[in-house]
Parts: sequence; structure tokens; C-alpha cells
Amino acid sequence: MGKSLMDVAVDKLYQALGGDKLTGKLGEVLTAKELKYVQLFGRKGRILRNIYVPKDNGETSEIDLLYITQKGIFVFESKNYSGWIFGDEKSQKWTMMLPNKEKHSFYNPIKQNQTHIKWLRSYIGEEIPLFSIIVFSERCELKKVTITSQDIKVIKRDFTYAAVRDIWNKNKDCLSGEEVESLYKNLQKLTKVSEETKEVHIQNIKNRYSISEKESACLKKMIMNPEETKQEIENKKVETSVSENSEPDKVCPRCGKKLILRTAKKGVNAGKQFWGCSGFPKCRYTE
Repeated sequence: MGKSLMDVAVDKLYQALGGDKLTGKLGEVLTAKELKYVQLFGRKGRILRNIYVPKDNGETSEIDLLYITQKGIFVFESKNYSGWIFGDEKSQKWTMMLPNKEKHSFYNPIKQNQTHIKWLRSYIGEEIPLFSIIVFSERCELKKVTITSQDIKVIKRDFTYAAVRDIWNKNKDCLSGEEVESLYKNLQKLTKVSEETKEVHIQNIKNRYSISEKESACLKKMIMNPEETKQEIENKKVETSVSENSEPDKVCPRCGKKLILRTAKKGVNAGKQFWGCSGFPKCRYTE
């Protein structure tokens, strides 16, 4: 499918702020919204974002998103990428391939979330089940992603409800409502860290990934002022106007080729316009 207005806004903001090394940050906002639907359909829980879990070396491990429930804690790692995604559970690196065949590698998000889970488990104890969910943008295609573990899910964002439901139905309650609230309040403290702690966290990321000054400024803004950054996304959503003529090229999610606006010549939809893959007849995708 083509990019939505929100996707275009997110892309433009990221280009302005420093690129794809920081893509998970804004994806958290959209994933948190998906969890609202999970709550709406009866699988109640408490949501926390940007949790700084202490490590034994004095540093912190920042978790994107937690969903604390009677089944345990769902630990989310957000990746707001486009293109085709290739990877498996054990590989060190995964690959993102764009429609123009350009490839980019990135650290295995499952391993990344396993590190988060390690320090979270150290903080809360071994008794509470922890479930790992890696969430990619709807704009990508999980082309070849191999997972064998039952407590790990790699999904596109619009499958958040289904992933939580699947894990939920396979596990018994291990916490009472009161225990969920107690755990929430305990972990909520880790979202209200000092400016000094955030600065140290930023510096550790800079040292580990050798990011540029521009990316560093963007990272600092996102960590220090998450609500302000969230508001920027919403403002971009309102300000960005994409007409039919100026809309970015729509890309076929099946084969990666350009979608072309066509007009049906016969049948019940004769005269109506639709998007068809330029790879027709080999690819017959339409929307």
C-alpha cells in the first residue's frame, strides 16, 4: 500500500531530525496507540513508555514500551522502518532492502530486546513472565523473518492486537489486579529519571554508536522532551498536504515496484480508478 499522510509526516520529520538510526522513537507513539485497542477489547493492562532500567555497571537500558498485565509484561521494541525486512532469531544483523534494491543492515532487534528483558528481569525478579514483541511499521514487508521461540513475536504494527491476544490466550494469569498496579507504580518511577541520568544515557549511546552531532541533537530532544517531539509529529500530520499529483510514489508491498493509477474499463467497477502494480501481469496487486 502507499504511504499514509501520517507515514509521510514521520518520514519528513525524521529526514529533518537525523535519519533512520532514531526511527524507533517516533514509532513508540503509534504502537502505544495500538495498545489502546487491546485495552478496549478486554485485555486490560497498564502502558509505560521510555523506561530507564538500571544496569549493574551504573548505566541504564531504555525500553521503548511496556504493557503490564495479569499475564505478565509485554516488552516492545519499535522499528519504524520501510522496505523489505530479512532476518532470523539468532543472526547478529538483519537486513532492510528498499524498493530501489538498496540494502541496509541493523542490529537484530530480538537480541536488542533480550538485553532489555535481561535487565528488567534483574530489576523485578524471575517470577513474572516477560514477552518480547518487535513491532515494525505497516510500511514495511516482513519478507523472510524466522522465529522459533513461543514468547517472541515479530510483527507489523497493525498486528499488535493479534500478537498480544495470541500470547494472552496461551498463558495463565500470574498477577492479580492489585499486583499489576503495584508493579506499574514501581516501574513508573523508572520513567521519571533525572536530567543527569538522561544525559549519561545519551552519552553512552553516542559512544556506542558513534552518531553525528545532528543525530545527537535529535536524540537528546527525543529523550529530554518526548511529549514535545510527539507534538511535532501531530503538527506535521496536520501541516503536510499530499495531493494526488504530489503524493510520493506508491510502492507495491508484494514486489516493490511502482504502483500506477489506472481506470477500470469493464466490470462492476468500470470507470472507477484504482492503483495497480506496474509489474502486471507478473504481479496482480491492486488497491
